[in-house]
Amino acid sequence: MQQTFRLVIDCPDQVGLVAAVSQFLADQQATIVEASHHTDAKLGRFFMRHEIKTDTLKLTLESFKQAFEPIAQQFSMKWKVSDSLQKQKVALLASHESHCLIDILHRWHSGELDCEIPCIIANHPQMKQFADWYRVPFHWVDFKNQDKAVAFAQVEALLEEYQADLTVLARFMQIVPDNLCQKLAGKAINIHHSFLPSFAGAKPYQQAYDRGVKLIGATCHYVTKDLDEGPIIEQEVIRISHSDSAEDMVRKGKNCEKAALANGVRYHLQDRVIIHKNKTVVFA
Repeated sequence: MQQTFRLVIDCPDQVGLVAAVSQFLADQQATIVEASHHTDAKLGRFFMRHEIKTDTLKLTLESFKQAFEPIAQQFSMKWKVSDSLQKQKVALLASHESHCLIDILHRWHSGELDCEIPCIIANHPQMKQFADWYRVPFHWVDFKNQDKAVAFAQVEALLEEYQADLTVLARFMQIVPDNLCQKLAGKAINIHHSFLPSFAGAKPYQQAYDRGVKLIGATCHYVTKDLDEGPIIEQEVIRISHSDSAEDMVRKGKNCEKAALANGVRYHLQDRVIIHKNKTVVFA
């Protein structure tokens, strides 16, 4: 895998910004292999992502940060630079539905998702069979026979123990408390079906079938204290016809969930997502 530095910038839009960044990179003999820009005229903000080859670059990651800081201050940037070879640690949270968990594990195992998976945490012990197959440490947290605050304290302790950079809720069917949402802000990703808020509660696909919907899908988003309302990263949709049963819709909906979650995780791992308030810019 080719090593690159990923420079991501979010700042007020202003004249000379791109020129200053480009001149800095040229002075460091940097080769840009991918460049993405976006100006939000309504917000007056500029977003940028550059992927830079390291083989001709004069700077290490740390010296890059130090050398770029004056430009960042000049243009009031929110910014970061990361090394593509430094793999992020992704903790997976799961409940009784396994399709998203297994899909993420397979994509990781096959090399499609470039990360480490240090642990799987679930509130259903049968998920251990998948962790064992992929040789990932497994932890069961009992949410049924103890207070949920105690259970989430155990989850939080495990995330800290494994030093998780990203937490993925792979159909984890527990509401994350506000304090943990704040702690994981921008570092936790969830997936839900597209029926909310129209078909909330039990059996949403049956409700959608009874209503005769013609389009279903899934939304991948960051976790916030507002349930299923965090900044959206990715969405998948598929058409439904009159000949589809409720069971067909469940099957097709699961495919949407898997694809949306996998793409959202990959975009995050590759620093392609910039969060601004409750929206995202995704340089896919």
